[in-house]
Amino acid sequence: MRTQVGIVGAGPAGLLLSHLLGLQGIDSVVVEIRALDYIMSRLRAGVLEQTTVDLFAEVGLADRLLRKGMRHEGVELRFDRRPHRIDFADLTGGRGIHVYAQHEVVKDLIAARQAAGGALLFEVSDVTVHDLDSEKPAIRFTDADGRAQVLACDVIAGCDGFHGVCRQTIPAGAVRTLHREYPFAWLGILARTPPASDELIYASHERGFALHSMRTPEISRLYLQVSPQDELADWPEDRIWSELHARLESEEGGIPDPGPLLDVSITPMRSFVVEPMRYGRLFLAGDAAHIVPPTGAKGLNLAVADVAVLAEALTDFYRTGSTAGLDAYSDRCLRRVWRVPDLSRGLGSVVHRRPAAGEVQRRPRHPQLRHTAGSRAAPTTRAADNTGPPLD
Repeated sequence: MRTQVGIVGAGPAGLLLSHLLGLQGIDSVVVEIRALDYIMSRLRAGVLEQTTVDLFAEVGLADRLLRKGMRHEGVELRFDRRPHRIDFADLTGGRGIHVYAQHEVVKDLIAARQAAGGALLFEVSDVTVHDLDSEKPAIRFTDADGRAQVLACDVIAGCDGFHGVCRQTIPAGAVRTLHREYPFAWLGILARTPPASDELIYASHERGFALHSMRTPEISRLYLQVSPQDELADWPEDRIWSELHARLESEEGGIPDPGPLLDVSITPMRSFVVEPMRYGRLFLAGDAAHIVPPTGAKGLNLAVADVAVLAEALTDFYRTGSTAGLDAYSDRCLRRVWRVPDLSRGLGSVVHRRPAAGEVQRRPRHPQLRHTAGSRAAPTTRAADNTGPPLD
């Protein structure tokens, strides 16, 4: 088998890269170890920056997103049982965010690639990448029919996530890995109950942080700060709803009604960044290169930005033979990536309760929140960060 760009991983990063390359007449093959049905139904959060939505619209991927996604023009900070709204549209000249689940993004991308006749190979196994430091890298795998395959290509895009093979194949010492664990985790709750608010709510409470979000007008997505040592058995249904009500309660209501729990999981908070995001002819993108705390809902948006930069560089490479864009790929992406831990830490430090925090440690949080909610400069910065900077 032969193609120009071999892509490992059929998540949003890999599929979008294949779509962008296809629009420029560049051939690609996407290989994925999981089944198509699993890929299209895997539950993941989905908050899309305005920058991401604008790109999707530009490349013909936004029709269903704009019909079914929920546009938000602000978020609410809630503390001292009072709401404080940050008006994105007012502060950024009309920009906002869209709530649109990641599996819906994947469905749109798969439909677009299938309509264009794109090569998507699902349920492959034994994936390995080879000759990365040569001009003829290759992907070896066993296809869904059990046949051994070799995919020769000019470039490999590693879009196979944190646990994928691409980053793990890079020789020790060729890249630097930076990792940080945070002293809290999030209990994620998907519940069949209408959202209690039209916008996201970041709530700071002495019992811990809570986040009110939504998946659809009928399904709420909710989060509670918990200990990294907690297990799901520690959080029966009645305790979940009791904590949500305690932490989200305000003078104006805004508490979701209890409903059937569709999914409950615990996610540790961590940061992970690889630099550079390249080794030879292998280019890492999305979770294969970086994982950021979900506080700012940036993971999917960073993956989109990565592959937009990579597609531009590959287009220039195939049109002119120049490697300047490919050589600059990692630096361009990392400038954006490194903004996010700072954003997440800044927001996280004021809304999360620190473990075993005494009164002196807890007290500074609310003045910082009041500054964010009450001034013009701080909300403007927050609004710009949430709606997304332009693609560099």
